[in-house]
Amino acid sequence: MNIQLNRSQQKFLFILGITAIYITLVFWLNFLQGPYWHDEKPFWETSLTFSNSLFPTIEDLRDYSELNTPLPFIIFGALEYLSGQGIFAGRLLNLILSLSIVFIIGYPNQDKRGRAILCLIGLFLCPYYLWLSGRLYTEMIACFWVIIGFVSYIRNRHTISCIAFILAIASRQYTLAFPAAIATYEFILAILKIRNIPKINIRKIKIAEQWIWIAPLIAALSIFGWFYLFQGLAPQTAIEVRDTPEVQQTTWALTPGGAINFLSFVGTYIVIPELILFRNSSILQILNQQRRKIIIIAAVLLLYCLVFPPLLFGSGNISKLVNWLPNDILKMVLLYSLSLLSCIRFSQPNLISLIVLFNTLIMIKAYPWDRYVLPLVVVFWYLKSVGFLDNLGSHIKPICLSSKFRGRGLLRHL
Repeated sequence: MNIQLNRSQQKFLFILGITAIYITLVFWLNFLQGPYWHDEKPFWETSLTFSNSLFPTIEDLRDYSELNTPLPFIIFGALEYLSGQGIFAGRLLNLILSLSIVFIIGYPNQDKRGRAILCLIGLFLCPYYLWLSGRLYTEMIACFWVIIGFVSYIRNRHTISCIAFILAIASRQYTLAFPAAIATYEFILAILKIRNIPKINIRKIKIAEQWIWIAPLIAALSIFGWFYLFQGLAPQTAIEVRDTPEVQQTTWALTPGGAINFLSFVGTYIVIPELILFRNSSILQILNQQRRKIIIIAAVLLLYCLVFPPLLFGSGNISKLVNWLPNDILKMVLLYSLSLLSCIRFSQPNLISLIVLFNTLIMIKAYPWDRYVLPLVVVFWYLKSVGFLDNLGSHIKPICLSSKFRGRGLLRHL
């Protein structure tokens, strides 16, 4: 898809489109005053337990009735403490955060060229983004901190990035995947750089340069603070009173087949939209140039599916589509096909592939629900919009990207 518009036209179209979309959304949600929707009621009840003061006690943090980390409930509770506007204040905050993410990804500027609006369309093609933008759910706060983490990482502000990822993990445990992927990626590059130092001269290894992987590592390790506080993966109260998935009831329980489910979500909400919106998408290049590699990927994935079949239960749009099919074989074929698209698209050894891999590994510890892909969708379209993904290949040596990334020097990649 190639839309030829000058910068002023792109900005006008962006403002006009976003205004229309969000006004429509606010009307549809009854000016954010509508009745509770699904998990909003228990989320609001939990938020009220944090509304007695601005700062929660250790007992408050340890003993609340939700499975995810408490920062969103603390924020919603603080808004109620300060404003007394009920659920409206929390919904309004999510709407503002949603708009902020939209501007970060979609606002046209010189560096983004014509990608910005297309990437914004890709973001909106994930129905959960707008669906959760004006509701009292925890995803929007988590997505906001994740994207701030990546904006700071790209701009060489690694301390700010570390703080943002810590706050993301404090909002949803599974956002651990993002700083963990960055830390792994940058650590590998640091090791490769050290190997190139003659005779491994330790004096030439500058500790300050290692902050690029130490910062996200610190953020990732913050998850253990919550595990220590909870004395487990989640508050014990929540495990007892909520309908906790079996895989989350014990520390070492895993559902390897859930990886296929998550990859099918990635295929649906990232790979297919990219294929539609960008004619020069990476998956087309791989399909045209690396057919032997595709056969190997397909065979390995098929073997994995035979050993660890995808889960035929779950929640969300993909689960509804799977349940609509008449038999298990067709259900598995659908999930296999969508996950194969993801494996092919992210088969190159680079940062975005590591991000997808880490998210997938975490999801073998989660209930199969396609809304959990939302932070990954936000990150993908942000990186796509700023051109971060354009030159990611399988090379070892560093390359220079556009002037936008000169702030962090050479943008290194595998």
